[in-house]
Amino acid sequence: MQVRITKKSMEIFMDQAATSYPKPEAVIRAMADYMTSNGASLHRGSGKRVQEVEFAVLNLRERLCALFNHDSIKRAILTSGATMALNTVLFGSLKGGDHVLVDSLAHNAVVRPLFELKKRGVTFSKIPVSPDGLCDLEAAEGLITPSTRMLILTHASNVCGTIQDAEAFGRLCKKHDLLYVLDAAQAAGHIPVDFTAFNLDALAVPSHKGLLGPAGIGALLLSARLAQETEPLVFGGTGSLSASETQPELLPDKFESGTPNLPALFGFLAAIESIDLPTRRRHELELSSRFTDLLSRIPNLRLLGSPEPQSRVAVFSLDFLGQDNGIVAARLENEFNIYTRSGLHCAPWAHQALGSFPQGAVRFSFSNFTTCEEVDLAADAVAGVVGSGGVKAGC
Repeated sequence: MQVRITKKSMEIFMDQAATSYPKPEAVIRAMADYMTSNGASLHRGSGKRVQEVEFAVLNLRERLCALFNHDSIKRAILTSGATMALNTVLFGSLKGGDHVLVDSLAHNAVVRPLFELKKRGVTFSKIPVSPDGLCDLEAAEGLITPSTRMLILTHASNVCGTIQDAEAFGRLCKKHDLLYVLDAAQAAGHIPVDFTAFNLDALAVPSHKGLLGPAGIGALLLSARLAQETEPLVFGGTGSLSASETQPELLPDKFESGTPNLPALFGFLAAIESIDLPTRRRHELELSSRFTDLLSRIPNLRLLGSPEPQSRVAVFSLDFLGQDNGIVAARLENEFNIYTRSGLHCAPWAHQALGSFPQGAVRFSFSNFTTCEEVDLAADAVAGVVGSGGVKAGC
């Protein structure tokens, strides 16, 4: 089945941090092929079609382990996304009396579960960040108490793009025997994420952002320790040990109740197979360098986080000084056909830490499909909204 992607003339999509677009054609073909040529369920029945599904699932787990340097396909859990992955770890492993360290840039996928767990006796402390969005490692160590059990870190911020030193925090967690959870929603597919080198206990990733796959699927990679200590969040049919009235303990079935989103799973596999991380990073760094240079020429504008492209993923939140950021985003779409995202980006803590609360910011974010020409047009539109004239340099 041949499927082609077309983009509406002159539209520039710069909300890649929310959901990547366009998707690779291989992803769309894989999803369509499953729905038109297979249709079987995982672990439900037998025969050629079921075997094809089971092989695809096995292949996806192997690809995830290879990409993130994880040691066991049995502990490569498939979820509905990073939010479900994080909820599974937090609700499944934390109990009353536990203390958690969490960075001040955390997404609501972490913040809201922590506030719910607070009602159950779990406490937490926020790791402070610099104006550039870097977490203070020394301050984090000073916050550790005898009841501290877990540290949760946002690898790359969805607001300012800042990349944290995940390996250094891993050494801190190993030193103090803390469980280490990494939210790599904005890092996966953009920069290297190494489960083993970082000394992780849990890694949460979605398919639909930097990995360029479909929405509705993600992964939770677990250490042997945390896989054993974590209780499942959802109970039900797994297609295994069906005579048992209790949830199986075998992995990954323990955490995978219900029929998975198989069209998305096939798309996720196709997306993972197409990743060339070094090439992607080089391209995004070139675009980031160009964009930050052009932005530096525009007055009445504040870029959240560091201006150094090497220290961030290609996520740029702009505070238009003296203007309503929501109105600015609407103007960018209506007048320039540039799609961004304004507001607090489901991360009010980050905006508080970066001084952009409650007004929020207008976020531009790139993928490996973003072009130099689109970056120039976006910067020129920003200049137009500010009223400073054009800044186009030409690619």
